[in-house]
Amino acid sequence: MRWTSLAKWNTLRNQMLIGFLLVMLIILTVVGGITFNSVSTLLKNNAERHIQQTAVQANGRLDALLDKVDTLTTQIATNDYVQKLLLREAAGIPSGFNERQSLLQIANSYMAYSSGIQSLELYTKDYRRLFPLDEIDLGSRVDRDWIAAADAAKGRLVWVGIDPRQPSMVLAIRRVSLIDRSYSAGGYLTVHLNRDYFVMNDDLANEAPRDGEFMLLADGKGTPITSDLSLDDARSALEQEGRDVRLGGEELIAVRQSSSTSGWTLVLLTPVHATTEGISVLRTAILVSVGIGAFLFALLTLLLSTMMTRPILKLMKTMRGARLGGLKPNPSPAPAVAALEIRELNNTYNQMVTDMNELIRVVYEKELTQSRTELKALQAQINPHFLFNTLEAFYWSLEDKGEEELARIVVAMSGLFRYVIGGASGDEWVTVRDELEHAERYLQIMQMRLGDRLSWRIEADSGLEEVPIPKLLVQPLVENAILHGVENKLGPGTVTIEVARSERPGYAVVVVRDDGPGMDEEKVASLLKGAEGRPAGSSRGTGVAMANVQRRLKLYFPEAEAEGEREGDEGRSQGQPGLRIESEPGRGTTVSFEIALPGEKSDGKTSEKPGEEGDRA
Repeated sequence: MRWTSLAKWNTLRNQMLIGFLLVMLIILTVVGGITFNSVSTLLKNNAERHIQQTAVQANGRLDALLDKVDTLTTQIATNDYVQKLLLREAAGIPSGFNERQSLLQIANSYMAYSSGIQSLELYTKDYRRLFPLDEIDLGSRVDRDWIAAADAAKGRLVWVGIDPRQPSMVLAIRRVSLIDRSYSAGGYLTVHLNRDYFVMNDDLANEAPRDGEFMLLADGKGTPITSDLSLDDARSALEQEGRDVRLGGEELIAVRQSSSTSGWTLVLLTPVHATTEGISVLRTAILVSVGIGAFLFALLTLLLSTMMTRPILKLMKTMRGARLGGLKPNPSPAPAVAALEIRELNNTYNQMVTDMNELIRVVYEKELTQSRTELKALQAQINPHFLFNTLEAFYWSLEDKGEEELARIVVAMSGLFRYVIGGASGDEWVTVRDELEHAERYLQIMQMRLGDRLSWRIEADSGLEEVPIPKLLVQPLVENAILHGVENKLGPGTVTIEVARSERPGYAVVVVRDDGPGMDEEKVASLLKGAEGRPAGSSRGTGVAMANVQRRLKLYFPEAEAEGEREGDEGRSQGQPGLRIESEPGRGTTVSFEIALPGEKSDGKTSEKPGEEGDRA
């Protein structure tokens, strides 16, 4: 029921509608996706460039702050009093309390120029502190590596970063060079600054949260100096490399700037959603455009498919009506509505109906006036029976397949009619090739009815395809194989036709085999007995085909019958000359008969031309 319900909607109109709509949706989706991705990338790149510019400006302001401290400490290092005091210390003259106390006034005067400097410390070259007034060693305040770095810098300010002993302070150190001693080392100056000093400016700090941007400043060791983030998030951001940074499940764009003065790193972080804030409007516009385009395209496709399929549906209705009262022509559609191909299809069908009706009339008249010898009367008995089954196959094909298969059915039917009706002209003999081709055309027509349930195989030995054989001997046996074998079998069935040389010299054997349910010995014996009779009717299942073939074999090949009777005592299949039947329940049925080969000897005699003795009979 489910497949039947689905097949009901499997129409040309629905196929066109769904197919065109899918193509349109794919195109709109691809174009919309490409547009969305392009605009999204453009927005992100523009935002990244903006952030990069902001980072450059912030890094410039940082360098300005660092330069300010550098300038201030340079002035302290070159101060006359400081230089004089360190010269005396270098000469081995210790400074007194009052001399060291005077450094406080100098430090305060310079610290007044910068609000970020928390304290200044002055040390001699042997690491002894002169200011403030205590005896703390420089090595206990600053790591030896940084002292070595200050010596290597030769008077330039070295930025240590976060003071390990005072985490709330930022530490910098520089060596004080003695001007009067060719800039030799005279001592060290350290400066402690508040971490808040490195906030670029209050305005930027206040605007960052509103814009979704965060700023992070880290020293050379990767320790955060100042940041809008929490300490854990700041460390996590510094540990992640690359442009994309993920914090707390949120993706951010990171732009890094390195200070050439201090070696510190300035990082600006901006959430990705903030860079593509306007993309939602574009997404909505694309979705609305896709929806409107799909609706309009579906409407136009529906109108187009209706215009194309309506004449075809009308033609189908006319062809279905042929089952009730003969073939009737279909009125031609209006040229303004139907396409050229549809009008040509309708005209071809109408011409075919005319030809078929004329052909049927001619065949019918020939059948009424046919009066022949017993041999021709037997053949004429088969013709209506075969035509009836052929038309039945035509009926089922139209019922199951529809108009798409009509042209192929007509071609196969025309070949069958020409072959069968050709017997009325007196040509009762054909070649094995012609007979096998006729049987294959019949199988093709029956396959239109049975579908995948029917398959076949046709084989003929080399040299036997041109052997003459009476017309319509194989097809009735194939018809019985389908009727009583394939149709009565659950699942697919196979019909095999073989033409090979017989074990008897001078003869060929024709075998028709099916893999149907088979028969028992009693049924086989009854069928053979019926084949020897003369059934008057030709209804389905009466055995008229078997009887006609058997009688024609006896008329065409009387010598084969006589030899078969002589060999019957030797146990041939069923002991029956002419038709032979082999069958077992569940193993299919095999029907075979022998035909004489012209020009070949049989039991020491030269065979006559096939049919000569039959014609005399």
